[in-house]
Amino acid sequence: MKIYSWNVNGIRAVLKKEELLPFIEKHQPDILCLQETKANQDQVEIDLPDYDEYWNSADRKGYSGTAIFTKQAPENVMHGFPEDLIEKYQLSDGYGDTIKEGRVLALEFEHFYVVTVYTPNAKDDLSRIPMRQQWDPAFFEYMKRLESEKPVIHCGDYNVAHTEDDLARPKENKGKKGFTDEERAGFDAFVDGGFVDTFRLFHKGNGFYTWWSHWGGARERNVGWRIDYILASEALVSIIKKADIHPEVTGSDHCPVSIELAIDE
Repeated sequence: MKIYSWNVNGIRAVLKKEELLPFIEKHQPDILCLQETKANQDQVEIDLPDYDEYWNSADRKGYSGTAIFTKQAPENVMHGFPEDLIEKYQLSDGYGDTIKEGRVLALEFEHFYVVTVYTPNAKDDLSRIPMRQQWDPAFFEYMKRLESEKPVIHCGDYNVAHTEDDLARPKENKGKKGFTDEERAGFDAFVDGGFVDTFRLFHKGNGFYTWWSHWGGARERNVGWRIDYILASEALVSIIKKADIHPEVTGSDHCPVSIELAIDE
């Protein structure tokens, strides 16, 4: 079974560039998790007869949003956070209410949950760090709650480089958005709490990135950040056979990431 995750930075844009369907045809993901779809399902003309589509779009048009395309029908579909976690954590601020932005979508399958997430950006002036200090523990608590029922694979754009190996220029970016102590601590909590960074099971060191700035030929020079991840419960590690990043796939400022599991579709 192949699970892919991709921040498409606008699904209509990546379709117009004729990048999405060739990517799906070539890689044949069994489950494809998308972030930053920036569209409602009825705004997108897409012919994928092998897949069921599940969307969680933002109330605001052309903004945020997630989706999961799957060849295997899920047993259950859950949009956003549970109500008690929405009440427990402060998940809205001056920029908006993240609960209404379609940032989390969870599907339950026979053996595990698959969750796609588009984590709020801290902003250049770090004004959304307080939000992140609510969001990260809320999402972690939700994932642990699901994990109490069966293993979890959660993936997407976490808007943080976890370690110095996860960005090309750590010294220059220390303390800036995406590489603050607060954001990295939020990611630490996932790892310390038993979720495994699947890519690091197979690849060590730097030079592996999933997002590049549009400026200065960053992608061509591979001056990037690894901010897109697939995290999995420790119980699944024995069946994870492969984990990859796919920088050759264009169409977005992010590239897809993937894992392969040793189970039948």
